[in-house]
Amino acid sequence: QVQVVESGGDLVQAGGSLRLTCAASEVISHKMGWHRQAPGKQRELVAEITRAGFTNYAESVKARFTISINNAQNTIFLQMNSLKPEDTAVYYCNVVTRSGNYWGQGTQVTVSS
Repeated sequence: QVQVVESGGDLVQAGGSLRLTCAASEVISHKMGWHRQAPGKQRELVAEITRAGFTNYAESVKARFTISINNAQNTIFLQMNSLKPEDTAVYYCNVVTRSGNYWGQGTQVTVSS
């Protein structure tokens, strides 16, 4: 079974930084990414990356966040800089494989003003 585990969420002040990590047990992942969901809002794409290293970002985070991948470990990272209160949400890791679409349980990011 595919296991998806996120880590790195924390409480930080506006302008601070966090680095999120997502590790997946699937040997081959075609695409991995981060989504987030704030209370009362729909889950939205934050950033995603293919096995080849091509990336896609939400416009609201493009200048501040960087996604990267370690293919050997099937692990992705999200470097989050210049954090804003609007970034407060539960961040979920998404893993797309040949046979399915899998999600982690999420990690809480809270940015205080």
